[in-house]
Amino acid sequence: MDDHVADWFDRRTWHDSGGSVELLRAARNRRTVSVVLPALDEEATVGELVAGLVPLTRGTDPLVGEVVVVDSGSTDRTRETAAAAGARVVTREGALPDVPVRPGKGEVLWRSLAATSGQVLVFVDSDLVQVDAAALVGSLLEPLFQDDGIALVKGFYRRPLRIGGIEEATGGGRVTELTVRPLLAALQPDLAGVVQPLGGEYAATRELLESLPFAAGYGVEIGLLIDTLRQRGVDAIAQTDLGVRKHRNRTLLELGVMARQIVDTILRRSTPAVDTAAGGAPSIVQFDRSAGRWTPREHHVDGTDRPPMSVLRSASSGAVADRH
Repeated sequence: MDDHVADWFDRRTWHDSGGSVELLRAARNRRTVSVVLPALDEEATVGELVAGLVPLTRGTDPLVGEVVVVDSGSTDRTRETAAAAGARVVTREGALPDVPVRPGKGEVLWRSLAATSGQVLVFVDSDLVQVDAAALVGSLLEPLFQDDGIALVKGFYRRPLRIGGIEEATGGGRVTELTVRPLLAALQPDLAGVVQPLGGEYAATRELLESLPFAAGYGVEIGLLIDTLRQRGVDAIAQTDLGVRKHRNRTLLELGVMARQIVDTILRRSTPAVDTAAGGAPSIVQFDRSAGRWTPREHHVDGTDRPPMSVLRSASSGAVADRH
């Protein structure tokens, strides 16, 4: 590890975070907090997560102002389950009614900025299991509240791998280890010390988030990380140990499509810029074998970003002014 990366790791990594709610309240300097759970068909897990977070919104001086589930078009009872557990539920269409919807996780996170009010946002994936949700949020907030120079806090953790009912202590995060970490080492070496660059649990200031574009789909986390580095410098980024993260593991074919989106996002943000759309929209060809034959299947991915929310708000305000 380069000396400057090692130095960043030592100064910007919290290994024993998770102070008491009282200490976090005292350190937050009156900043308001919104917790956002993006969700797509997560009725089996979202209720328990929301129930663990709602107590943070109670009391005369709550640490968290709102727990918001932003639904990405679920066909199960995700919305009903989240609402029953105490969350405010917003659909991706309802968050920005005048903007046509695109598919993908990045779209939902981008729209959540319009559906929330907190000066600090905490993102938590809705498929987590066996997690102390309140402690997780506290661990993500602590570095932000302790150091005003920090704008983005990434959670990191050990990720078990479950295949065929058997759980291995490590082995999750295959896209990170086989695709993203080698690319960051080659193209974004200042981020080599980030343990979980793709992790879905992180906290950031609204000021930062509204100034950044949001990549489509699964490229959103790596896009925000690289863009924070480019706009604010590596010292605006910190990371905190969240222990163990358990969620559903995806098939290799699903991970392949995810990796293609992420690779496109990294390459578009790297110097020298890489033309990832040469020959048409970015895609990946995969192969299925059935009935004794191999069949190619092409998956197209969205290679465009949503603009910074501040730009959208400015454009919307200008349009209203033009009509008067």
